[in-house]
Amino acid sequence: MATTDRVPVTVLTGFLGSGKTTLLNRILSENHGKRIAVIENEFGEVGVDHQLVIGAEEEIFETNNGCICCTVRGDLLRILGQLLKRRDKFDYIIIETTGMADPGPVAQTFFLDDDFKQQFMLDAIVTVVDARHIQQHLDQMDEPGEQVAFADVILLNKTDLVTPAELERIERRVRAINATAKVFRTRNADVPIDKVLGVGAFDLDRALAVDSTFLEPQYPFEWAGVFQLEAGTVTLRTGAEAHAHQGHGDHAHEPAHEHGPGCGHDHHDAHEGHDHDHHDAHAGHDHGAGLGVALLPAAAATGEALAALIEPAVRAFAAEAATVDCGGVIAPGHGLQRIDVAHDGSHFELQIAEAGAYAIFCEHAPAEFNLRVEGRAPAAERVFASHHHDEEISSIGITDPRPLDAKKVNDWFSYLLQSRGADIFRMKGVLNLRSEERRYVFHGVHMMFDGRLERPWAPGVVRGNTLVFIGRKLDRQELEAGFHSCLA
Repeated sequence: MATTDRVPVTVLTGFLGSGKTTLLNRILSENHGKRIAVIENEFGEVGVDHQLVIGAEEEIFETNNGCICCTVRGDLLRILGQLLKRRDKFDYIIIETTGMADPGPVAQTFFLDDDFKQQFMLDAIVTVVDARHIQQHLDQMDEPGEQVAFADVILLNKTDLVTPAELERIERRVRAINATAKVFRTRNADVPIDKVLGVGAFDLDRALAVDSTFLEPQYPFEWAGVFQLEAGTVTLRTGAEAHAHQGHGDHAHEPAHEHGPGCGHDHHDAHEGHDHDHHDAHAGHDHGAGLGVALLPAAAATGEALAALIEPAVRAFAAEAATVDCGGVIAPGHGLQRIDVAHDGSHFELQIAEAGAYAIFCEHAPAEFNLRVEGRAPAAERVFASHHHDEEISSIGITDPRPLDAKKVNDWFSYLLQSRGADIFRMKGVLNLRSEERRYVFHGVHMMFDGRLERPWAPGVVRGNTLVFIGRKLDRQELEAGFHSCLA
């Protein structure tokens, strides 16, 4: 396909509350003549961003997997593949990443996949910076610095919330991280659209200078092992049940190496129906129905044969997952299976029609779930890099259809901002207020808050409340109790 026929892609990034959705709404509202498809990614248990984006209901693809950088080669490949089937409906793509994402692996997708290199063109990485809070975030976390470092265009946003001297100091710090990006000072992300779309600014050499491993793949799995299996039924066990079998002739393999905790993100995909919370439950191995595995036939039980299956495994992980309950069957070559891992143990049947070598690709390290193929050790195994975030940072989502009392909501939000504002990086949502036909939309960043009545609830839409809180050391019970105190 000719270069001119490739679909341009803008990756829109920036730390929590910087103004990404404001910029996205501005882009979608302007008369620029582009038909834009939007891929939204959120960090949390419930999705709300699609309700905050205006005028693009038909072309929004939401991945609520918490960190698109962790599952990029699964979710993003799948959604881009879906978009290609509707190629006549759009001529531009914007990917808005979660505020916790490193944009590098997202950009990497357009260089590692041969098919997509012919279909898509990465136009630019646009990073929105919250001038009021960026210095604090740069001091405390890695992600904001990574977002600035990878940017081709930087919007130094919310400039009205700092003094001219502070703004000069902030811009110097931003330019010290990234001296080549174009920097625009903005309020409410107000920037000419031609400065952020169709700019042709992405530079692969500069990306490699920022991260020398940029072109090294990141995979949606952390471990793979290849086994020699006979025909028949072989049992896969996890959790406490696997422990219970250790003293009864079960010589299941215990990986010799130590793996750190998993990727540290909340994997809950609204389109696939699985719930995988890495922040609140990961330490206790309470992953719900959250472990993705793919069972693939291998040419031989060797490391070389295992390596040859990596790209087929990536494709398997890009497919929609089939959920397998405890006691269910996992068949070779059927794509991604999402197995129901219980804390007290689960077992699954691997149905092997023909004796031979078979590889298991696992979303997270087997040691995290005590995952074992009963009575067998892998002939070869491989550990892939995992991605980690600050384990203290979590997301808590609340959904409830019942109407709320506006005064009680105001009192609760005022209390939250005063008592927990320093720890709440981001709060956002849509509320159903009693005796009000319009949606109440709110955004908060630390102690700053904006809430207002917006468009009426659409006819036929079930009214309800969706709230998302992202921050450090959040207390779920406290937030849920506060919400319930607001019920009308």
